[in-house]
Amino acid sequence: MIGLVKNFEIARLFYEMASLLEVKGESAFRVRAYQRAAQTLETLTEDVAAIATRGGLQKLPGIGKDLAGRIDEYLKTGSMTQLDRLRAEFPPGFLTLLDLQGLGPRTAKLLHEQLGVDSIDRLETLCRDKQLIGVAGIKEKTCENILKSIERWKARRARMPLFQARAIAAQIVDTLRAHGGVERIEIAGSLRRMRETVRDVDLLVTSTEPGRVIGTFTALPSVTEIVARGDTKASVRHQSGLQVDLRVVEPDAFGAALQYFTGSRDHNVRVREIASRMKLRISEYGVFDETSGRRIAGATEEDVYGAIGLPWIPPELREAGGEIEAARAGRLPELVTTRHLRGDLHAHTNWTDGHHPLEALIEAAERRGYEYVIVSDHSKSTAIAGGLSAEELRRQVAMIRALQPRYRIRILAGCECDILADGAMDFPDDVLAELDLVLAAVHSRFKQSREEMTTRIVRALANPWVNILAHPTGRRLGTREPYDVDLEAVFAAARTHGKAVEINSSPERMDLGDVHARRAAELGLPIAIDTDTHYLSELDHVDLGVGIARRAWITPGQVLNARPLDDLLQWARPGR
Repeated sequence: MIGLVKNFEIARLFYEMASLLEVKGESAFRVRAYQRAAQTLETLTEDVAAIATRGGLQKLPGIGKDLAGRIDEYLKTGSMTQLDRLRAEFPPGFLTLLDLQGLGPRTAKLLHEQLGVDSIDRLETLCRDKQLIGVAGIKEKTCENILKSIERWKARRARMPLFQARAIAAQIVDTLRAHGGVERIEIAGSLRRMRETVRDVDLLVTSTEPGRVIGTFTALPSVTEIVARGDTKASVRHQSGLQVDLRVVEPDAFGAALQYFTGSRDHNVRVREIASRMKLRISEYGVFDETSGRRIAGATEEDVYGAIGLPWIPPELREAGGEIEAARAGRLPELVTTRHLRGDLHAHTNWTDGHHPLEALIEAAERRGYEYVIVSDHSKSTAIAGGLSAEELRRQVAMIRALQPRYRIRILAGCECDILADGAMDFPDDVLAELDLVLAAVHSRFKQSREEMTTRIVRALANPWVNILAHPTGRRLGTREPYDVDLEAVFAAARTHGKAVEINSSPERMDLGDVHARRAAELGLPIAIDTDTHYLSELDHVDLGVGIARRAWITPGQVLNARPLDDLLQWARPGR
């Protein structure tokens, strides 16, 4: 995980380099070269430093001698000379404009040259005063979109996506372990509860050398600011902007600290109320008898909950959403885990916008021990992804059938088929009928009215060959809001027609979210926890979807791809 974060750091720098080169009007070839290299690093599952050490950088896709030199320079010095020179040509605040979705580098440059826009604050002021209208082809609607983009940018700075924060936390944990002095270390807070975005990271440590651990923590190269430092706790600002808090606690209080700092606040308030009625006091230091002051529990979370008559409550449920009452009544659900999943029902190959051959996907899924895996490439209307024509899809199905005897795992022939603007499917029924499983998805016309979008999806769910509604709200965290749709009506239609809805595990989607997934499960809809894999490494993202499902109180019996193959096929195509 340490290597992944380093990979991400260099990828971000290459994306920035590409944007600055585009601002300067450099050739599209150079710009694209940096973008391709960034994409390679983003999806790399091995530490780029290890690859550099063995001289393998130039064997990576899109990385030649020049870009390999940039990577080597950063690994050795922590900077890139060319990037530093480019940054120096623009005001510091200007660079943040490049973070805004929908504001291209060329437009940002024109606004800087013509109106002196050198920061997001300046851009927002001019936008609200309508002084941008008419400059660089900007219209009133464009201004509205820029303001929405600024709001999303502000929200991203306040909270970080789970996947990114988790990678950073794992890097710090691995580094602290490697430098010694750590006996036990755990990640707490909203990260442990698998919230889709987090404000900060909490780390808990036991150690006989707290000073050594604190010293290592505050001296990490990725730390840009020491917010606070004491003998047993410290807070730092990571270079990503994320605040990370570390506390060294005694072993006898570790469970109490882990329970306390995992939260949520409302859950902890309820726990302390129960303790108070029992003449007990709970804090991060343990469970204490109020009369004698004696600590009666604290070494483990199980002991803390047990002291007030409750079973251990999974972290994902600790949101004051009924978990206390369920625990008291002995009704806590057996939550789904990755071990329950028998396959993946949403994955792409290089027949469309995936980045690996069909055989590579099959073999990767087989190595994971899956019972089945789907090939669900895009339909023709998703032209940007190279969607398949009906003839191409039929050739792919024939290839899947021909490959099947070579593999233990069952290869399901499927498709992520577009729901067209009027609710019709992108392929006719006779084509869909040849598939084992069909995912229906919205990939266009996101700004339809609530009534239009709801009618559109409900009509698609009535199609007899559709099985799963993929990424049901269409959101992309931090960049695209959910489209306006009546999910209650959608879920009702799915229930009527016997369809499933998806929890898409992609870090940028995580769709459905926990609230809607819980409602869908309550209505009896099967839930498919899928990865939407485009790179083989993304098969690992399934634990993000499982985290959402656990927060939604979902059990293995409610998960479509926790079913055995025969049960799944009978559900998908009854009587076939």
